[in-house]
Amino acid sequence: MKINKKFTVAIEEIVVDEFVIEAESAEEALEIARAKYKSGEIVLCPGEVQSKMMAVAQPDDEATEWVEF
Repeated sequence: MKINKKFTVAIEEIVVDEFVIEAESAEEALEIARAKYKSGEIVLCPGEVQSKMMAVAQPDDEATEWVEF
């Protein structure tokens, strides 16, 4: 009889969206965007998925490299 094992699979998505920020410099624009993202004012939902990767994380003896899918 074949016994199934349990695996933990990690999935990572890179989502991209663009937001217009008014600022006096690029550095200030990044600071404003960071603050707005942290406060929930900027939300990537769902955005445009640029990359999807997955890998087996557990058990360690069968962990795999990240693969794009």
